[in-house]
Order: sequence, then C-alpha cells, then structure tokens
Amino acid sequence: MESKSVDGEVNDNTYFPKTDSADAKVTFEQRNTPPETRLYKKRWVIVFLFSSYSLCNSYQWIQYGIINNIFMRFYSVDSFTIDWMSMIYMLTYIPLIFPVSWLLDKKGLRVIALVAAALNCTGTWIKVASARPDLFPVTFLGQFICSVAQVFILGMPSRIASVWFGSEEVSTACSIGVFGNQLGIAIGFLVPPMLVPNVDDLDELAAHIRVMFYITAGVATFLFVLVVIVFQERPEIPPTHAQAVARRISPESYSYTASILRLLRNKAFMLLVITYGLNVGCFYAVSTLLNQMIIEHYPGEEVNAGRIGLTIVIAGMVGSLICGIWLDRSKTYKQTTLAVYLMSLVGLVLYASTLDLGHLWVVFITAGTLGFFMTGYLPLGFEFAVELTYPESEGTSSGLLNCSAQVFGIIFTICQGKIMDSFNTLAGNLFLCAFLLIGTIITACIKSDLRRQLANQQALAAAALCRSDVQGSQLDVSPPLNTHVINQSPHDFIAHGGSGPYGSISGRSF
Repeated sequence: MESKSVDGEVNDNTYFPKTDSADAKVTFEQRNTPPETRLYKKRWVIVFLFSSYSLCNSYQWIQYGIINNIFMRFYSVDSFTIDWMSMIYMLTYIPLIFPVSWLLDKKGLRVIALVAAALNCTGTWIKVASARPDLFPVTFLGQFICSVAQVFILGMPSRIASVWFGSEEVSTACSIGVFGNQLGIAIGFLVPPMLVPNVDDLDELAAHIRVMFYITAGVATFLFVLVVIVFQERPEIPPTHAQAVARRISPESYSYTASILRLLRNKAFMLLVITYGLNVGCFYAVSTLLNQMIIEHYPGEEVNAGRIGLTIVIAGMVGSLICGIWLDRSKTYKQTTLAVYLMSLVGLVLYASTLDLGHLWVVFITAGTLGFFMTGYLPLGFEFAVELTYPESEGTSSGLLNCSAQVFGIIFTICQGKIMDSFNTLAGNLFLCAFLLIGTIITACIKSDLRRQLANQQALAAAALCRSDVQGSQLDVSPPLNTHVINQSPHDFIAHGGSGPYGSISGRSF
C-alpha cells in the first residue's frame, strides 16, 4: 500500500487500534512503508528559471570591473572606487545572509525568489538613470540594490536541488543552479567591453553605457514577470526519502539559532567553510582585478581581457557540470573536492607564471585551466556541505559558505590590489597561491561524513526489510523493532550516527 500524504507532508503519528487478522497486514504495511516519493518534470523549469535570474544578477557584479579604466574616466573616480562596485556584492552579503537564511527557512523558496528578482529588477532601472558623469552615487545605489538581491540568490542552488530533485541528480541540479551564476559572470566579462568601447567623447560614451543598462533592465524585468507566474515553492510529493524526513520538522520545533549553533559545532563543516572561502575568495579577487592585470602587460587589450575572463568562467561551467555528474555517479565527495582544490592551486601557479610572457594565447590556455578547476569547485563545496550537515537547512549551510567566500574575497581583492600596486602582478598572484596551498592542506583533513547519503540508504534498507517482513508475517500484528527507524526524527537519526535496529550503514570515509 502506498503511504498517504496531505499537502506533501508525511503523517507518522497515526494511532492504530487493534484489528482483526484481515486488517492486520494492511496496518502493518502502513506503519512500515517509507513515504511516497515522486519526481516532477517541472523541476527542470524551476532550476533553469532560477539559473536565468541568477545569471542576470551575477552579470552585473563584474560589468564595471572588466572595463575599470573606462568607468574611471567617465565618472572621474579612481581605480579602487570602481573595484568597490564589485566588492559591494561581497560586503553586502556578510551582514544580510543570516536574516535572509532565516527568511528562507520560514517563508520558503518562492518568497525568496520573488524578492531576489524584484530587487534585481529595481537596481537595473536605477542604473539606467545613472548614465551621466555626475551621477556616480546613483549608479552606486543601483549596484548596491543588485548586491542585496544577490544575497537572496547565492544560497539557493543546493536548496532547490534538495527540494525538487532525486538523490541520483541532486549534484547535477546544484551544478545547473551554479551554472547560471557562472554564465552571468562570463557574459559580464564578454559583453561590457563590446557594448562600451573606449572612446574619447563623453557624450558618446554615455550613450553606449545607457544602452548597456537598458538591455540589462529589460532582461531583469522579463525574468521578474516569469518568476511571479512560474516559480513554485516545492513539489506536492517529496523527491527523496531524505527530503520526506526533513519535511517532518515542523516550523514550531525548528530553531534557526539552534541550527546555526549545531553547524558551528560541526568540525568537518567548519573546515569546509574555511577552505571554500579561501578558494572562492581567490576567484573573486582574480575576477575583480583581471582588467588591471591584463592591461598592465597588454595595454589596450580591454576586449581581450573580457575574453580571458569569459574563458575562465566557461571552462569553469564545464568543470561544474562534469563534477556534478561525477558526484551523482560516484558519491566520492571528499576525494573529488580535494582533487579539484589541488588542481585549482596548480592552475593559479600556471596562470601567474605565464601572464607576463607576452603571448596572449598562452594566457587564454592557462586562464582556462584555472577556471575549469577553480570555478568548477563551487558546486562541489555546496553539495559536500549539504552531505556534512544533513538534515540542517541547505540555505543555512550554503549561506555560511558564501559568507566565508565574501569575507575572504574582500580581503584578497584589497590585499592583492595593494601588492600589485607596490610590486607587480606576479607577486599578487603568488599571494593567492599561498592561501590556496593552505586550503588544500585543510581540505585533506576534512572527515567525510555523508549524512544525506546515509539517510537515503537507511530508508531504502528499511523499505526492503519491511517488505520481507510483511511477506513472512501471518497474524503477528505487533510492529518489529525495525520500524522505529522510519519514525525517528531527523535529528535523532543523525544523533545516533544514522543507526537503528537495522544496524549502521556507514558512509564513505577517506
């Protein structure tokens, strides 16, 4: 008999009175059958719509920095001020991620998606009105509002993957969610240098900038309308046993503060927070300062600077998808994360050592190698975090990862910029290499405790065992001890190491 659900919720507290022998087997099956799961085709619409408005937002993160020298002249500000047009994305995230994570847990995916799309749309239209040399504060305001929208976006991929996708496709779905953010950065590297050429006439330059802002505003408005019409909170029936168990945590019993404290006490997760911050912080610094690095060695190559940035991100998108598919097939989270981290270090060393050789084609190759691994690491960090912290909210764990990345991103961008000004680009890049080496060593020390995989394995084992028990039972209606695993609360399940009367199903360790 299929388990019954009301509005997608599992009812595990039904009182079963004594029955005659004809009803005994039915009652026994009801109490032992795991909750029904189902995959909906709409899950692909949801994740691609999310990727689209994430793309529109992340594109704006780098649209000033990649033509740093042009905006410096147009608004009559210095290079460091334009760097802050990118770093404001990082700074805004740090104080806002905790209230936004709380809101995600309390209000759900749809509310967060609506707020993100609305803020992003508002910011783009403010920037349309800022295409004049004396209106830098207005363009900064527009960028600030878009940076607030980003806070409602960055922690969503792993949450959407868990809520909508099956256990064999969550990593791929998370990669698609991150894919949109990466593609937006790629377009941000490519399009602004093409739409805004380095012309001398400020009126002509203002017209080019205005066209760029209008295009962005039009796309953002279209996506906002789509989110209002299409975006759905969650499927009626959960996609996995782990998600069904997670739904059993009632809002009244859930404490956001307690969840944060549990995460802070999770040693493996806290090590991942540090290593994720170091890796992604290096990526933020390289992306923000890319124009300055290229122009120093290849003057007048603003367009090629954008193309190199595009190469970094496109290669990273390929890496993200490959890593996501590999994780769904192998479940080797620790080993894959460590290997990609080490190759990110190798890639940055190659990029740093070849930047000043005088051959742009070499820079394209080494930058692509760097991007494949460094940007490809993003979904790995998200999914590894969800495994280490299940059944805690994916939004909370992702939020802490991204908060770490923003902190390190600001620190690395400022420090590398100062080192480049005082010494050269090689010294600045070697500064980042040192921290990637530290991150690689720490990653090797993370214990692989795959709790979400363990929960799914335990539920499948329970289902197989209860089916065999039902087939072998006659009139004995008293539930065996094994049924307690299905009715355990998620936190009790984890607290006992994922064990129950069936025994423990150990996750991989490395």
